[in-house]
Amino acid sequence: MNLNLDAKKGMTYDAIVVGSGISGGWAAKELTQKGLKVLMLERGPDLKHVTDYPTAMKDPWEFPHRGKIELWAAEEYWANARSGGKPGEDQRHMFTKDVDVPYIEKRPYDWIRGYHLGGRSLMWGRQSYRLNERDFTANLEDGHGVDWPIRYKDLAPWYSYVERFAGISGNKDGLAVLPDGDFVPPMQMNSIELKAKEGIEKNFKGRHLVIGRPAIISVAQKVHTDLGRASCQFRNLCVRGCPFGAYFSTQSSTLPAAMKTGNLTIITDKIAYQVIFDDQKGKATGVRVIDQNTKQQQEYYAKIIFLNASTINTAWIMMQSTSKRFPNGLGNDSDQLGRNLMDHHLGAGASGEFEGLQEWYYYGRRGNGIYIPRFANWGDDKRKDFVRGFGYQGRGARQDWVAGASKEGFGPAFKDNLTRPGRWEFNIGGFGETLPDPNNRMRLSGKQDKWGLPIVEFDAGWGENTVGMRKAMMNDAAEMLEAAGLKNIKTRNDQDKNQGIGIHEMGSARMGRDPKTSVLNGWNQVWGAKNVFVTDGAAMVSSSCVNPSLTYMALTARAADYAVRELKRMNL
Repeated sequence: MNLNLDAKKGMTYDAIVVGSGISGGWAAKELTQKGLKVLMLERGPDLKHVTDYPTAMKDPWEFPHRGKIELWAAEEYWANARSGGKPGEDQRHMFTKDVDVPYIEKRPYDWIRGYHLGGRSLMWGRQSYRLNERDFTANLEDGHGVDWPIRYKDLAPWYSYVERFAGISGNKDGLAVLPDGDFVPPMQMNSIELKAKEGIEKNFKGRHLVIGRPAIISVAQKVHTDLGRASCQFRNLCVRGCPFGAYFSTQSSTLPAAMKTGNLTIITDKIAYQVIFDDQKGKATGVRVIDQNTKQQQEYYAKIIFLNASTINTAWIMMQSTSKRFPNGLGNDSDQLGRNLMDHHLGAGASGEFEGLQEWYYYGRRGNGIYIPRFANWGDDKRKDFVRGFGYQGRGARQDWVAGASKEGFGPAFKDNLTRPGRWEFNIGGFGETLPDPNNRMRLSGKQDKWGLPIVEFDAGWGENTVGMRKAMMNDAAEMLEAAGLKNIKTRNDQDKNQGIGIHEMGSARMGRDPKTSVLNGWNQVWGAKNVFVTDGAAMVSSSCVNPSLTYMALTARAADYAVRELKRMNL
């Protein structure tokens, strides 16, 4: 008996964090810095900063196929292949092989994953924007979904807190639709981007073009250099892993900060699949895992649990966490667990060419673009075909030698011409908001994976609201490029993109004001299991049209602060 007690004590911590991605890393940092002994569980293998970025310093000619996707890779990374170049030999080591962890699609769904320490914090797009005030009231205003239990003012100080640590480069633009933050200096726009900005803002009231706001340090501050991070080297090879630590990731940022406290234990290769709920105590007591290599099962125990396994996997864990109190899954009195999946729809926009500015070029390869904040259904702009809105991301650049692939010619003169910059090109693509819909969902299927765990089944797609929005995304883009003086404008509206393609999956365990209609309360606590917190994309109540990761960071820091205060008051 004493041996059993000693064994359990060795498996017991103040807090368990499930997942090591963007929000999991933040949970570990905040909880350890507040004095808690924390266990971080990651289902994938360890991945060390710098040393485990094998392609980070390679040149294109060092890859046998120049980074292209081989036929076998397209088959084994089948979901990743839908999103473009992710299974290429220069970056596929960062992405999960889909044949090893399959899922079922009742409707097509593109689930892009990174199962390793750091998760997708190592290969995310890094664009970091705050939700605005109306984003938190949109559901209440138009009747789609449930009301957010918090408002912008509740999250604003936490946005500032995480921005300063993460290192968000950007300009203070003074726009209500895109709230300013605490930034390091902005990156610079090039000549065609400045030209487009002038033309758009001159010809369209209420439309703005600004430099993007990425989690990339333009000028490193002391808070960054203290962790070994440096300023961006303008290589634009971020997806391979940044050995300079210029972009924010778990490995470069939150993990070193947490490790400095001496309070963090990390265990990899452990698939968390169930939260242990004690019906008599009325709270969670731990987490069950299975070793992905040995298939051995294990239990770990803690006073508080943060689920940060990512939107889909967090709901997957909660669905398997059944008990007398929660026969349909942890916190699922509302039957909303797994529902309301959201993403940003994309693939609609326009591109064009510009003949002037031939005397201008730019330096380096900037890992960032421009942003055109939402203007549809904002201010005086009223649309009849859809509710909510969209923003654009894009960039301008000079044509390079690749343009010669479609030109006739050979010999020295032809080759010499390829070394000279071509005309300017400018491209913008829309990111549109998706409405919460309980019919967009995931379930546990009747099939099992190689660990004997249920495989996820998706039944989610775009709603009718996206039809009119996508037409506007395309037409408005062409209209703005024409006003900016571009020629040969080409529009696009790709109808073959599935939900999930934006890699911004949200919903599945939404926050709310009532346990009858939501899974979490305003502090990201699971209804009926107040010592369990969910602060990844699963918690989102609406999607806005901006990249969501900065909001995950802020929600996590806020919830961790609250959790520790409540723990000290012995309320958990």
